[in-house]
Amino acid sequence: QVQLVESGGGLVQPGGSLRLSCAASGGIVTIYSMGWYRQAPGKQRELVALIGGGGTTNYGDSVKGRFTISRDNAKNTVYLQMNSLKPEDTAVYYCRIVSSSVYWGQGTQVTVSS
Repeated sequence: QVQLVESGGGLVQPGGSLRLSCAASGGIVTIYSMGWYRQAPGKQRELVALIGGGGTTNYGDSVKGRFTISRDNAKNTVYLQMNSLKPEDTAVYYCRIVSSSVYWGQGTQVTVSS
């Protein structure tokens, strides 16, 4: 059974940084893409960043230049380095992987507030 375990969320002041991690386990053979989405209260879930198997990346417009996605294929882990955080980045962040199917993590809360 595939499991995604996220970590790294928390409370940070505006301008600060956080690093999210998401480790996949449970018999995964091939991961085609890994990514992060977020959902703020009252809003739809939106793309934050994606990374393909070859390392190609794609970012949501609101995070370009501030967030960086990376992956460690040996560990089946995806990371999201978030810098220059703003209050509008406050949301629950979910990781997603595309393998034999699509799998979602349980979500981790990121709160940006002074």
